[in-house]
Amino acid sequence: SVQRAFHHEGFIIFSSLVVFLLFPFLCRHIDVTSAPVDPGILSIVIMAVLTFLVFKSVTWIVIRIIWPVFHQYSEGDFEQDFRGLYPLHKVLIYLGFYVLLLMSMVFIMGGLL
Repeated sequence: SVQRAFHHEGFIIFSSLVVFLLFPFLCRHIDVTSAPVDPGILSIVIMAVLTFLVFKSVTWIVIRIIWPVFHQYSEGDFEQDFRGLYPLHKVLIYLGFYVLLLMSMVFIMGGLL
């Protein structure tokens, strides 16, 4: 269900935020010479995951508020309509969706850096 997925996504965002905030202390505990906010590769990965999840959640909240008809369609009829498509159309939709997610993530990370 969408409601359950939203709560699951919220839990993942909360967990990622906690890991991001606790990471400097854990890193300092393991390596006392590290800086309080170590700009290492692990911090960047945690920040990227957190950024993506927050972006995804905010996007769905905005869609739900601004365009409720699309939200209702995605909950009820989209899956059945998608199953009726030809395999080529399914692949194009999958790849298009993946490219959109990838490019949005690249633009978000570009804006953060």
